[in-house]
Amino acid sequence: MTLHAAIQHARDRLARAGLAPSDAEFDARLLARHVLGWDAARLLASQRDPEPPGFGARYDTAIARRERREPVAYITGVREFWGLPFEVTPDVLIPRPETELLVEEALTALRESGSWGTSEQPLVVDVGTGSGCVAVSLAREAPDARVVATDISPGALLVARRNAARLTPDRRPRFVCADLLAGLRFQADLIVSNPPYVSVGDAPGLTPEVRDREPHPALFGGTDGLAIVRALLAQAPSHLRAGGRLIFEFGCGQDDAVEELISADGRYTIIGIRRDLQGIPRVAVTRVDGR
Repeated sequence: MTLHAAIQHARDRLARAGLAPSDAEFDARLLARHVLGWDAARLLASQRDPEPPGFGARYDTAIARRERREPVAYITGVREFWGLPFEVTPDVLIPRPETELLVEEALTALRESGSWGTSEQPLVVDVGTGSGCVAVSLAREAPDARVVATDISPGALLVARRNAARLTPDRRPRFVCADLLAGLRFQADLIVSNPPYVSVGDAPGLTPEVRDREPHPALFGGTDGLAIVRALLAQAPSHLRAGGRLIFEFGCGQDDAVEELISADGRYTIIGIRRDLQGIPRVAVTRVDGR
């Protein structure tokens, strides 16, 4: 069998398993490249060639996992974020492109910190770090910053530490097992977070890859999706310097509720709400004004 024939057969299997035709085609090719260790150009140039020895069995195993709706990132063990290859396992949420907005806004805040910060080495805390994608990206992009990252999951912290060791060997964030900020003692200049924000009532509408495979503590934020956001808003002021920033991601359609929560707290000023490329509000940028 040629590589082309094997990939087309795999595409048909994935389509029968419920994937959209375009997704089935994309995933069949991506998994072939993963098994072969090739880039897209080499696969395209070689697709009429016979299968290399050993390819068929390993490719069949990968496709069978995808048929069971296991996310591709968990099969390949990697997902790109901020241009970097992050290890991912079922212990961590798979990084999403929209979370890069969190990094962008954090870097903007750090560049402007001369007007509001109090430290030449600003302290940045990433709450709920998961794979460490935000913390590691900030450590690479802001070498003068000290980065601390928290997560309640020991398994997630192991993945984050491995990513830091590989991607920021000389400037690793410090990782701490904690429920948000509980029990920690520091005064940060900036707190960033991608908290769980999916409503438990929305679970049936999620894809099987998300609903059945990704870690629920990293996904669901209570009945309205905002339970963890409320806890974060309550905890952050006591861990921020006066004038410090809290920047966090939230879900599609939650912007009005998030703005109401921020305003009702009385200790924050909303600096801005960042929208993604589709115009959907995604990230809140706030300043802590009082205790």
